[in-house]
Amino acid sequence: MTEHYPQENEQSFVNQEEVFTDSFRAGKRTYFFDVKATKNSELYITITESKRKLQQNGKFLYEKHHIYLFKEDFEKFACSLNNVVSFVKENQGNLCTTLPEVESDELKELLVPAFDFEDLDK
Repeated sequence: MTEHYPQENEQSFVNQEEVFTDSFRAGKRTYFFDVKATKNSELYITITESKRKLQQNGKFLYEKHHIYLFKEDFEKFACSLNNVVSFVKENQGNLCTTLPEVESDELKELLVPAFDFEDLDK
């Protein structure tokens, strides 16, 4: 499991009061967006990616990755995120033009798996 261990100057931010949370699932991953407050009532954001992995013993392990975002970085973070999302939205068609054209039935065979993904959740 990969965890971010806070530096000494971040220690006061970790494990503080949760003020607000939002999340969404994306396949085997879940993304959490948490607003927390420090002991001094300063707000910060924790973004966590939680990924479910099957271990060899058949049990599930949740691998987590954290990003701590402090108020002085909110604007720069939001600007950079907006820039890369805009780039992808504007250029997605251009990036995919190198793919070979296939007939509809061929595409369906490529995209529809020959096995049932639901079996992976059992």
